[in-house]
Amino acid sequence: MRRREFITLLGGVAAAWPLTSRAQPAPLPVVGWLHPNSPDSSTEYRTAFLQGLKEGAFIEGQNVTIEYRWSEGHNDRLPALAADLVRHQVNVIAAVGGAPAALAAKAATTTIPIVFEAGADPIRVGLVASLNHPGGNITGMSNFTTTFAAKRLDLLHKLVPDATTIGVLVDPISPTNSYQRADLQAAATERGFALVFLDASSAQEIDAAFAALVRQRIGAFLLTDSALFNGYREQLVTLARINAIPTMYTFREFTVAGGLISYASSLADNFRRVGIYVARILKGEKPGDLPVQQPTKFELIINLKTAKALGIEVPPSLLALADEVVE
Repeated sequence: MRRREFITLLGGVAAAWPLTSRAQPAPLPVVGWLHPNSPDSSTEYRTAFLQGLKEGAFIEGQNVTIEYRWSEGHNDRLPALAADLVRHQVNVIAAVGGAPAALAAKAATTTIPIVFEAGADPIRVGLVASLNHPGGNITGMSNFTTTFAAKRLDLLHKLVPDATTIGVLVDPISPTNSYQRADLQAAATERGFALVFLDASSAQEIDAAFAALVRQRIGAFLLTDSALFNGYREQLVTLARINAIPTMYTFREFTVAGGLISYASSLADNFRRVGIYVARILKGEKPGDLPVQQPTKFELIINLKTAKALGIEVPPSLLALADEVVE
């Protein structure tokens, strides 16, 4: 065979090689999403998280894939869901929506990076040893909303000054349950209030808690911080309205949905910042080198329409403090 014919033949064989033998595009990085509630109750938070990813140059379906895991209000399912994400070998786990998801993710892996979003003090519940230098494979965003019990109690008392006994809804299976109770009791004792603690970790128990409030003629109600309660937002707001009980909530979303008053950081902004951290880790930064972030803005939201329906006249001094008034 002549040399020229051999080269031509060789070129034809190379062109016929199957595409699978050629260089393949690198697979997209995968982010695991672990949340204690349902997709329907968390739409705005997922949107905010995706916005943070986008700010970090990652867009779902284009250059990043997300594996979603929702526990549908059952915290006991979170460990298995976290283990499933580990088995899928995701690149980063976004353990969001509260301390239970974060603790489940931490227990599931010591190697896959974790970015959490939780209301608890992350040192107090054992997520990190230091806020500035978390170390290991975990960092995130703590909105510290569980530490504002006394502030919420004061705001509720300004709105309903005649209520000397206040009901408190507590999630008994929350890892922050015990110290939220203790902080509230200390604040109430100092201010001369009586508290009635009511436990609820399901829709049925929330119904029972409101029935107890009505029976005992308790004049005002306060929710402690719990991702579980965020998932039952509509039920909680509806029951407070039907039973005409002035209620202090945690996040803005409760008040916009018809609740009376809320005080916390912006939960949507917290999720956005989690997305930014996930993007930074996907680009190569180590979670242990990223300080745990804290909110810089807290929102007092008052719903004047709800106040009017309850026969409550909001003091001008309280209106002046409000960041947003819903009319």
